[in-house]
Amino acid sequence: MIKISKIAMGLSVAALSLGACTENFEELNTRPDALVADNLDIGLLGNAFANAQARAMYLAPGGGTSGFQIAQSLFGDLYSQYFATTQVNFDSDRHTQVGGWSNSAWNYYYGQAAPVIQFVEEFTETNELPIENAIIKVWKVAGYHRITDYWGPIIYSNFGNGETSVAYDTQEDVYMDFFKLLDESVAVLKQNTGKSAFVGHDQIYGGSVDKWLTFANTLRLRLAMRIRFVEPAMAKAEAEKAVADGVMASNADGAQIQTTVNSRNPYWIITNWGEYRMSALMESVMVGYDDPRTGIFFSETVNYANTGVGMPHKGLRNGLSREELGTPNLNDLHSDMGTIFLNEGRGGSPAGEPWRVLSASEAQFLLAEGAAEGWAMGGTAQEFYEKGITLSMQEPRIAADAATITGYINSSNTPSDVSYSFKPEWNIAAKSNIPVKFMAGGTKEQQLEQIGTQKWIAIYPDGWEAWAELRRTNFPTPFPRLNSDNEFVPADEVMPRLIFVEGEYSNNREAVEAAEDFPELVGGNLNSTKLWWDAKP
Repeated sequence: MIKISKIAMGLSVAALSLGACTENFEELNTRPDALVADNLDIGLLGNAFANAQARAMYLAPGGGTSGFQIAQSLFGDLYSQYFATTQVNFDSDRHTQVGGWSNSAWNYYYGQAAPVIQFVEEFTETNELPIENAIIKVWKVAGYHRITDYWGPIIYSNFGNGETSVAYDTQEDVYMDFFKLLDESVAVLKQNTGKSAFVGHDQIYGGSVDKWLTFANTLRLRLAMRIRFVEPAMAKAEAEKAVADGVMASNADGAQIQTTVNSRNPYWIITNWGEYRMSALMESVMVGYDDPRTGIFFSETVNYANTGVGMPHKGLRNGLSREELGTPNLNDLHSDMGTIFLNEGRGGSPAGEPWRVLSASEAQFLLAEGAAEGWAMGGTAQEFYEKGITLSMQEPRIAADAATITGYINSSNTPSDVSYSFKPEWNIAAKSNIPVKFMAGGTKEQQLEQIGTQKWIAIYPDGWEAWAELRRTNFPTPFPRLNSDNEFVPADEVMPRLIFVEGEYSNNREAVEAAEDFPELVGGNLNSTKLWWDAKP
């Protein structure tokens, strides 16, 4: 008989202890109580897994984008300098952590993603489903690493403890457990290559164990590089372990959640609201490089399309004051996202682009960084760098031809200055003079800047990951914001982290106050306090 009652009870208490709503299994096309019955079958378990996949990425099966907007669009997308705000009432672009937004982002994950992840993990363990258990553990790492990379210390090992106080873990401890979970999962997946799990429900790999093994190894590589400046020896060992077991080498290996008319890409909806545009840093880098991806990632400005005057792709400075945000026609003067991200009425597709989780091009840039450090990556930094660009250009969304790719890889173009005829005070000079062509004779730091800049381009529009890497590497060299309303984070610095959310002080005060005293938070629970891994000299 399927063993479920204890797990279900733990899940229910976990949801209640974190103030979650009763929507933990929303959009599963079945009642919540069907998942706690003795007759639960593998199909319903698969539905739960599919829900966990979407919720961990702040996607909303069945529609709705509020979770995504408050978590990524209003924080990571802006702090990564992919986009700049054009909405007068949005203050986060000036380093303001709007409490209601971050509180909702936290509650979304712990109320909707974490309970389903825990359910699938505990159910598959109790009912001796080792392959399914290995896959959900890998996905748990994929989901939780995004949360700790926003806040630092988080609720992790004690989630669902059934207590009135749910203790936090340090980010260091969370990362150490990530590598432990990946070890356990990879061992199981390696013993079951050629097999499948969650078939018909896995929205990324269709249940392929081989693909999940490659994903797990590549995720390990990402996390290994994340800790490079704080735990260099461990980072090297984990990266080399990932390479030895096999990381993504072709676009067929990439991880992306399929979109449908019932589960659209969030940008398909929010691009219609006109609340943000291409950033000035994006213009400097992509227009300066004459990057073939520019016209795919971003649309021509309305102003250029109507008049033919000016630049077809134009970026906006980050951190405009409310008064500056009132400048007329900001949306018309600056580039929206490209057509592939727009809805059908604006030339896009019925569901939008598949949701990118981790790409083969990113893997190559991570390998390039490791190789530049002298690690055993299986090739040279230049080889991986050029392969990363090639794979990015070969993705279906780009589909560049060989001549275009070769021309770009050998380009001597550099980032450009950014100017505004209607607001000269916003003008800014390029912060870098590195070309696209790999600087084989350059310094290691120059090579790392090239690698980091091209990775930032390639993973667009994953602002969640891009913000983490911008903090870790400071590449591409960010532009200062025009204004900062945060007394602790100046306009010329990258926002280091989000502070603990308001709801935790109401519902979990003892635990969150204990977390404030973690040695990791040497600067206190402030936006200016860097995360544990954010330790580049």
